[in-house]
Amino acid sequence: MNDVTIARFPNLSYAGAEAINTLCTNLSFSGEGTKKVMLTSCQASEGKSFISMNIMRTLSKLGKKVALVDADIRRSMINSRFGLQYEAGSERRGLSHLLARMASEEDVLYRTNLPGAYMVPVGRELSNPLPLLSSPRFGRLLDWLAGRMDCVLVDAPPVGAVIDAAEIAKSCDGILIVVAYNSVRRKELADAVQQLRQTGCPILGTVLNRVEFDSYMSKKYYYKSHYYGNYEGEEKPGAAQSSAGKGARTRKK
Repeated sequence: MNDVTIARFPNLSYAGAEAINTLCTNLSFSGEGTKKVMLTSCQASEGKSFISMNIMRTLSKLGKKVALVDADIRRSMINSRFGLQYEAGSERRGLSHLLARMASEEDVLYRTNLPGAYMVPVGRELSNPLPLLSSPRFGRLLDWLAGRMDCVLVDAPPVGAVIDAAEIAKSCDGILIVVAYNSVRRKELADAVQQLRQTGCPILGTVLNRVEFDSYMSKKYYYKSHYYGNYEGEEKPGAAQSSAGKGARTRKK
């Protein structure tokens, strides 16, 4: 097994950390049969990779063994945004290599510098990965990871851009939809939900991201159980609100 270092992780405010903690708690109540969780969004740049990485970090801090699979083969942002640093001289193989039968599961699983956290990086980006994602090898990889981890997170492409996420969902146990506040039209979200429902994979809930809040709204966080968190350390504070309730099952689409 190779090692990879996550060099950059945006700092979360107290409220942001609590929002992610709540999301992780809700996921832990979703049942023993929900181990492979896909995260997607309607559009690009809504923060799904940011949420995925922070869930991985938080679960590892809670003593869980967790793996994150970067399945955004067309346009992954995790390598550059989080400054992944691979061992010198390593071949840097990833998901696309495994699906193309150029590597084994052990070859593409990397141990990170976060105790208990592992990653399957994207590997080589491809313009049309759908034939690979629809192969049995993808499902077998997730099953192989689920047998060794407490949780498997799958960072998938946006639903509204390509069909990849719908194909990936067929191999998962549940879906979280990351929605950027005031950036997605209702019809776009409804269309995304409808497309994901057709896969047969249950939608566990949504994460409302980039919600601006003031001192009044922060009081609501303490007294009315609304959860907020900073998004990516932007100068203008953003927020993440988890709408997944007990067992991460409220507000099913």
